[in-house]
Amino acid sequence: MKKGMTKVSVFYPNGESKKFDMDYYCNTHLKLVRSLLGDALKGATAERGIGGPTPGSEATYVAMGNMYFDSVEDFGNAFGPNAEIIMGNLPNFTNIEPVVQVSEVLI
Repeated sequence: MKKGMTKVSVFYPNGESKKFDMDYYCNTHLKLVRSLLGDALKGATAERGIGGPTPGSEATYVAMGNMYFDSVEDFGNAFGPNAEIIMGNLPNFTNIEPVVQVSEVLI
């Protein structure tokens, strides 16, 4: 990714009674997101949490998704009209309330 891009990170906190279907997330949800956001989405990654800060500890987040856009405006223009569909799909793979952060890529 390039300096100045907008990165949207979606974190799914780990914890007791939390469910997350990684197969559905990677193979269905992300395809839906890509199709809805179109050319505004410049790149995306999906990550599975495998450990915490000390050896043997649980990961803080069960999963993380990252999306890259040329600008925050591009993100808003692409996501806004599709937010209801994207957010409405979450119960199909998780019962976790995601935490979202919008950042500027510096390096």
